[in-house]
Amino acid sequence: MRRRLGLRAPVVTALGFQAPVALAVAMPRSRARDAGIYALQMWAYYAHYDMPDDDPIRLLRRTRVNYPIAADRVIGLGELPTHRLQRALGRPGEVRPHDVALSWVHWSWFFFPHGTLVYMLLRHPDHFPRSAAIMAGAFDTGLLFYWAIPTAPPWYAAEIERIPPVRRIMVETGEQFWKRLWRPLYDSLEGNPFAAMPSLHFGISVVAARLLSDVGRGPGALGWTYALTLGFGLVYLGEHYVIDLVAGLALAEGTRRAAPWVAGPLLAAARQVQRLEPGTS
Repeated sequence: MRRRLGLRAPVVTALGFQAPVALAVAMPRSRARDAGIYALQMWAYYAHYDMPDDDPIRLLRRTRVNYPIAADRVIGLGELPTHRLQRALGRPGEVRPHDVALSWVHWSWFFFPHGTLVYMLLRHPDHFPRSAAIMAGAFDTGLLFYWAIPTAPPWYAAEIERIPPVRRIMVETGEQFWKRLWRPLYDSLEGNPFAAMPSLHFGISVVAARLLSDVGRGPGALGWTYALTLGFGLVYLGEHYVIDLVAGLALAEGTRRAAPWVAGPLLAAARQVQRLEPGTS
């Protein structure tokens, strides 16, 4: 709809990020409203995540390719970790059981962070406002980097021959598992292909692991197992460089550490909104 209407970025920003406030003013406080506010924030995030791809030629012109390659060659002692892993664990032309497992871990990322917040809302509602604010803050901070420094993933660098060939194992697995459904599914979820630095896949998973650790050892163990498995998979599958994951980790930890500093202004703004909520005088 944004593209059909020809809405420019400032208009989308104004409409998108005021939607959660509008819902807060329109409905009395409830779990459903809290979930709706978070969902509207994520809708605004996704609109802005996808927006740079509206002008693919300009996006390509701005995209950085070389600096993560240089960083990962240092990390990999002269060779990209993705190449090392694919040579050790992969078989060209063959989708192996661990390829399928790691691809499913990758696909499940579209549900795991938000599932974490659903769990908080249902089982630990007192933790939900802070958890949702930290999660949204991490998403939106990553978005700023995607707009400022669009960065190519390893599979794209291989496509344009900046590095030796990289298998995009997740795509190979998807084509084999989903068959004709794969391309429509992939196209509907791909968004901006140059939103690689920092890795929000890994960073947001670390945020989820941290939040789950706040409410118990069991949930925390699940969160960290997921985050570490996903991080390994992202590099092996050819989706991210290791340096992308390092930046994602820094983003996650930075957002968490910044929370006490920004809590005061956010709570003050929330109190102003609460005065406008239905049933208040």
